Amino acid sequence: HVQLVESGGGSAQAGGSLNISCTATETVYCMAWFRQTPGKDREGVAYIQNAGRTLYADSVKARFTISRDNAKNTLYLQLNSLKTEDTAMYYCASGDMKHRGQGTQVTVS
Repeated sequence: HVQLVESGGGSAQAGGSLNISCTATETVYCMAWFRQTPGKDREGVAYIQNAGRTLYADSVKARFTISRDNAKNTLYLQLNSLKTEDTAMYYCASGDMKHRGQGTQVTVS
């Protein structure tokens, strides 16, 4: 049973940047970040395969960058040009969404 633990996040001004990371207890082929705010549906933000192929939601394309360090079983999300609408709880997950972390809050003001 893979475990995922996020770190980072916090608060930033609009236009600023944040970085969040997620460490897995074992290798996961496809990993993803998704976000959720109260009263809204979960939104897939970015996906990355083990070989590095990526996919982004239109809402974050060209602003967010997903990456991974396979040797460390660590997933990253660089959030640039932040907007207030990026405020959400961000979760690291396996690509099939069967496993996810506890989430880390990102607040943009």
